[in-house]
Amino acid sequence: MQIFGMGKPSVGVVYDASFGDGIDSSLALALLYGLQGKNESRVISVSSSRNSLNSAIFASILVRFYTGEPSPFMGVAPIGLSLAGKPADDTPMLAAVIKGSYARDIKQMNDTADPVATIRNALSAQYDQNAMVVLAGPATNLAGVLALPGATQLIKAKVRHLVIAGGAPFESDAPAAKAVLSGWPGTIVMAGAGVGHAFPFPAASIDKDFAWSDKHPLVEAWHVCRPEGGDAPAPALAAALYAVRPDKDYFQVSDEGGKFRTLIADPAKKEAVQQAFSELASTKPVGRPLRMRPPQKKQ
Repeated sequence: MQIFGMGKPSVGVVYDASFGDGIDSSLALALLYGLQGKNESRVISVSSSRNSLNSAIFASILVRFYTGEPSPFMGVAPIGLSLAGKPADDTPMLAAVIKGSYARDIKQMNDTADPVATIRNALSAQYDQNAMVVLAGPATNLAGVLALPGATQLIKAKVRHLVIAGGAPFESDAPAAKAVLSGWPGTIVMAGAGVGHAFPFPAASIDKDFAWSDKHPLVEAWHVCRPEGGDAPAPALAAALYAVRPDKDYFQVSDEGGKFRTLIADPAKKEAVQQAFSELASTKPVGRPLRMRPPQKKQ
């Protein structure tokens, strides 16, 4: 919550992903919490575009792991869950983490929230031009937001830019992706597969940098997703890092004209990017940020 008199808070990040499809989108959420711990940004909403209760439970486990117990005065911001399309099958990664004893705020479908309303409400509560949106999955939920009355004006007022990771938004729900690409009123930055493969998340970091916890959901998820070993392509991590630190020169940025930009991997920056990935994603939890709707002007 924002405390009156303390000035404008750090940028708020809406994170919408398909939790369960791979380790990259989960590590990206951890990275965003690492940035939150440094007061560089705040995670203001988390939603899953995967029609799976276990996807939402998994997201809830990560949120609780990185933010701790909720305040008795504020409650818990609900995880948004898409119910569009056919229910998705569970993945080994989801099953491995959910069967553990990790704290969570979701046990049944009624514990989840409408993702469209969750994203809209999160944006509405931000100061103008003090929000980013990171998409690491199908564009289903964002297309739903855009379809709301007044959404274009809301997004234009609140959001600096949208960063899209990889090709999932186009492969899984092409109509929604088309609607977002054509209807989004601001800048769209693409973090494609190329930058994800050029700057992978280093496998060596998992057992070294995350060792502060005897039991870590992302370590378990990693070993299920990457049994063959090796570094993991990281377009979602690149998208999240750029969203909050666009001026750090981690990436080159092409300009296709109009509202579209593309991240390009600079080989000279590989070590710095991978170091940022590891350091931020493995940050110890620092608790929940204070949030409050900005004071409204009197009529």
